[in-house]
Amino acid sequence: MNEASLPRDLMTAGATPIERMYFAWNDALSQNDADTLLALYAEDAWFESPLVPHLLGIERGWLRGRKELRPLFDLLAIRKPPVRQYYRTGYLTDGKRLIWEYPRDAGKGEQMDFVEAMELDDDGLIQRHCVYWGWFGFRVLQRNQYHSVAEPA
Repeated sequence: MNEASLPRDLMTAGATPIERMYFAWNDALSQNDADTLLALYAEDAWFESPLVPHLLGIERGWLRGRKELRPLFDLLAIRKPPVRQYYRTGYLTDGKRLIWEYPRDAGKGEQMDFVEAMELDDDGLIQRHCVYWGWFGFRVLQRNQYHSVAEPA
């Protein structure tokens, strides 16, 4: 991970590259920080999610490289529905792959449900990232809630 590009509190949030990514990625997304989020990805990173065609209006569900990721992350920063929360309880890893769940039942209500599956490169950056959507999160797409969120004035 290129720690020089990360804020100090994110850089020290974990003892290993996997642990740092677990905290840094969630923090950047929850704070709508597209620049920091993008810095967590390798230059030629692969990203897959049903959100890609939904938000970007393209046929394919994958993006390749930071240049293609930038528009998605910029839109995410302004269009996340309120039901997109960040409750999670830990992660699984084999040292290169990082997997965690945002469960539908967040203990104090429902949230969009996802499984985030990432592979990190030798520098600790995300090389491959696939987002698997649960039924509750998929209903958010069906109801077009990402497009109905008002953009800031």
